[in-house]
Amino acid sequence: MEYQREPCPWRIVDDCGGAFTMGAIGGAVFQSIKGFRNAPSGFQRRAFGSIIAVKERAPIIGGNFAVWGGMFSTIDCTLVYFRQKEDPWNSIISGFATGGILAARNGAGAMVGSAVVGGLILALIEGMGILFTRMTADQFRPMSPPTEEPMNSPPSFGSQQYQ
Repeated sequence: MEYQREPCPWRIVDDCGGAFTMGAIGGAVFQSIKGFRNAPSGFQRRAFGSIIAVKERAPIIGGNFAVWGGMFSTIDCTLVYFRQKEDPWNSIISGFATGGILAARNGAGAMVGSAVVGGLILALIEGMGILFTRMTADQFRPMSPPTEEPMNSPPSFGSQQYQ
């Protein structure tokens, strides 16, 4: 069964929720380690420091990821609507625009830098997806039967016997 994405209005909500989940889980792992290391000595104090750090920062990190995912999907759906096709260029342009828009408060230089980074990251992701698709598609390509010359026919002009 082929994987297909949700239709465009629902894709935004789906990607926003997925990004929040990914950010919250990743943030919880990272903040638990950071909280454990920065807490005072003693296992109980370090464990509580870890829990407090996760409770304070993981939802914020998840929210930041959700904003990025929601904006990316919104721009992607807008491009699908205007261009009338879904291709890797939509994702690359969406990553470029999302990086630039989210860094707009920091000035034009940061906006351009973040836009370039966002576009490059999405270009790498799309490129790797295309590469893996082509690599795995080769294993399902049917093999052609070997072509052999009949035993009684004369050898062709460029065969190995006459060279």
